[in-house]
Amino acid sequence: MPIEIDATDRALLKALQDNARLTTSELAQMTQMSQSPCWRRIKRLEDAGLIAGYNARLDRRALGYGVMAFVTISIDSQDEGHSLDFEQAVRDIPEVVMCHGVSGPEDFVLVVVAQDLDAYSALMQTKLRRLPGVKMVRTSFSMQEVKALQGMPIP
Repeated sequence: MPIEIDATDRALLKALQDNARLTTSELAQMTQMSQSPCWRRIKRLEDAGLIAGYNARLDRRALGYGVMAFVTISIDSQDEGHSLDFEQAVRDIPEVVMCHGVSGPEDFVLVVVAQDLDAYSALMQTKLRRLPGVKMVRTSFSMQEVKALQGMPIP
């Protein structure tokens, strides 16, 4: 059951989404609260699942991943066992940074990173085409990143 959030909760969520390294003291000051109530609010937001974790945004290019591809995959059977086998195998490929089951003609959309086209080709041949139940694979390469995931809109 979703919790009610007020303007202070929204301010905390926005601040943490923009910079998860802010201290409770800094967050309390930003929201004009004392430290203990601020900590309790953050804990409540975590317990309710609104804050799912804390991590750093890494630059894929600085890490050497010059290629980002969107890969649509159809599998030959949509029964639960086949889908679960596919999903588990995808989780084991580090270059697959996102995977979504989707509606429409394809079954899954993957976001994949690779150092270059040769590395992507090798990944396609040795891992992606060999995923359980793969019937069809289609790749679109990112030519320009117009807007990267920066966070969720806060209602």
